[in-house]
Amino acid sequence: MFSNIGQKKSIGFIKDISLFVIGSIIFALSVNVFTAPNNIAPGGMTGISTMINYVLGLPIGMTGLVLNLPIFIWAIVSIGYKLVGKTIFATVIMSIAIDLFGKILPAYTGEKMLAAIFGGILEGIGLSLVFMGGGTTGGTDLVAMILRKKFRHLSMGKIMMGIDLAIIVTSALIYSSIESALYAVIAIFVSTRLIDAILYGVDTGTGKLLFIISEKSDEIAQDILNDMERGVTVLKSRGAYSGKDGNVLLCAVSRYEVVKIKDIIRFHDKEAFIIIGDAGEISGEGFQRIKSDDKTLKELLKNVKNK
Repeated sequence: MFSNIGQKKSIGFIKDISLFVIGSIIFALSVNVFTAPNNIAPGGMTGISTMINYVLGLPIGMTGLVLNLPIFIWAIVSIGYKLVGKTIFATVIMSIAIDLFGKILPAYTGEKMLAAIFGGILEGIGLSLVFMGGGTTGGTDLVAMILRKKFRHLSMGKIMMGIDLAIIVTSALIYSSIESALYAVIAIFVSTRLIDAILYGVDTGTGKLLFIISEKSDEIAQDILNDMERGVTVLKSRGAYSGKDGNVLLCAVSRYEVVKIKDIIRFHDKEAFIIIGDAGEISGEGFQRIKSDDKTLKELLKNVKNK
């Protein structure tokens, strides 16, 4: 049993690394061939690194990695190393790929609209593969997760949008061109729409909520607990048509883990019934923590006591 679990983890690790490498190469194509040569900075740390490269000539990949270092430290302290480990690994691979392929790939300097569109397509595919491996690109995502803890009335999507908007506006000033900023908007739109299509939608909340109905519910639950380190709730159910008693698994995961959860389900039961919904906010272990000393909570308890 233990050997099977170890074998599954080894195969999963190799699969994740492969997705990181392939995704990073495709993302490097987007940056080096289409966006950077055409002065398009489509948000995130890569967008900032692209502008720094334009002004100072510093390598895009290494600059992005250096800029991410303080964010990684901040994230480890704020949300824990388990949620940041794969992101650090994926960011390192992506930074190496960008600088390595930047020396050998030809730049496209034709129609900028085509550069924005195809840059967005390659970026969307590359990032989707990284997300499938359970990683992120750091930067905007991590900053949004941390700031979300301080500004709880704002969704992660709104925070990320605000950060990217600030980067795009800055790019218009750096490149002295409003068109560059508009092309960046197009690239971001294309990439996010493509990621939506590949990953069942990247919502503006913090994750996804899965309901899983399967005769192999015990095996599926154990793999989710062991391989994904995510909690699973077993709900007793009865089929209205069949009248049979059964179990429904309830599981909350981050948006990047949906693909891996589906792989686990299909491995055990290809006929399993799966419902995937958006979770506007998830609080608790593994996600954002609930602070007992939260000011709003204190005021609420105080009002209750007074009544």
